[in-house]
Amino acid sequence: MPTFDIVSVVDLQEVRNAVDQAMREIGQRYDFKGTGSIIELHEKDHEIEMRSVSEDRINAVRQVLEEKLVKRKVSLKAIEHGKVEDAAGGTARQVSKLQAGISADKARAINRFIKDNAPKGVQSQTQGEQLRVTSKKRDDLQGVITALKAEDFGIPLQFENFRD
Repeated sequence: MPTFDIVSVVDLQEVRNAVDQAMREIGQRYDFKGTGSIIELHEKDHEIEMRSVSEDRINAVRQVLEEKLVKRKVSLKAIEHGKVEDAAGGTARQVSKLQAGISADKARAINRFIKDNAPKGVQSQTQGEQLRVTSKKRDDLQGVITALKAEDFGIPLQFENFRD
């Protein structure tokens, strides 16, 4: 019976490379001179911390980071930006979380979407932080993948382990 898995993963190596490139660009750009702008990746917590002198500079830092992430093919849906907060020394900071895995709420929404839109005989079930979709016909599964790609669930979806 043909199956495939729906997962949501973030390549931490690509995120690390994007953060390094963004820091390099911030260090070289004239408009960031003297602002003390910094981007740090905390891999343990799956967080990116941005610090600068003002909220405007934080927004500019975030824009540079997002450009680098897009170039490295990391979906911006995988990043949830927090509020800009005041930090010590009259500076501002923002913490952004990397979302990896499919939460229970998102899994329910995806399951409901599959049940409502897929042909008869297609089944989906949650397995931890991923979903497994099965059907008797390979074409039905390919139709499900196409429909899921067209829908926006707020997280990046990848389709793996397609088996006949």
